Amino acid sequence: MSGAQGTAAPGGRLLSVGLVIGGIVSLQFGASVAVLLFPRAGALGVVTLRLTAAALVLLVACRPKLRGHTRGDWATVLAFGFALAGMNSLFYQAIDRIPLGAAVTLEFLGPLILSVATSRRGLSLLWAALALGGVALLGRAGLDGLNPLGAAFALGAGALWAAYILLSARTGQRFPQADGLALAMTVGALLSLPLGIATAGSALLDPVTLGLGAAVALLSSVMPYTLELLALRKLPASGFAVMMSLEPAAAATAGFLVLHQSLGWPEVVAIALVVTASAGAVTAART
Repeated sequence: MSGAQGTAAPGGRLLSVGLVIGGIVSLQFGASVAVLLFPRAGALGVVTLRLTAAALVLLVACRPKLRGHTRGDWATVLAFGFALAGMNSLFYQAIDRIPLGAAVTLEFLGPLILSVATSRRGLSLLWAALALGGVALLGRAGLDGLNPLGAAFALGAGALWAAYILLSARTGQRFPQADGLALAMTVGALLSLPLGIATAGSALLDPVTLGLGAAVALLSSVMPYTLELLALRKLPASGFAVMMSLEPAAAATAGFLVLHQSLGWPEVVAIALVVTASAGAVTAART
């Protein structure tokens, strides 16, 4: 990470924390809406709707310049686009087979491993362990008897999530504002389009499906990815990755409010653990 990120002012870093939290909440509520859309377009069809709509919105809003970029810039955008398409496709395949909370729990292992691998502070191991304990507790009930293929998809999505974190930070350094994200989202949309058309066909053109797909795109792609890209200009990758421990807690909350999945005491305790771990990670990053 650049030196500017490591020496960012406290106020700027706190703003970045707020951006990350906003992105997490938006992403998980978008995932809940996506689950409701699966019967209409299927998992891969929803991925196509999400990425395509998000790419169109970002292209119109950002109007990224295509000239003046190096080969390294374009290589970063292409890799970012592959990560976006792969992460979303695998995750939606996972939540089509296993509960949302369990899928996010398994997917989180990618950012968790990244946080430990990239941190230079021993205290980060403590926060990562605390977050892992909370994630394990949150997924305790749902991890029994999981569909093996669904679990494998979630783990694969976690590996690409870790790649997404690194590539998002690199893209934010190479491109102004959200220009790099707009270009990467376009790459991801183009990659997902053939699979979406093959599996969903004309269902992708249904007005209701299109409207819900646009809502999923706004909640799950445009808002969170833009907020995270901006946040990664101030937060180190290790602190950002541990903050992702809020994802399972947000998924449980979204599942309760949107999908009517109940929360028991183990889930409430788990939420407290991951929030504490995230707060500790941010505090450690500021010292």
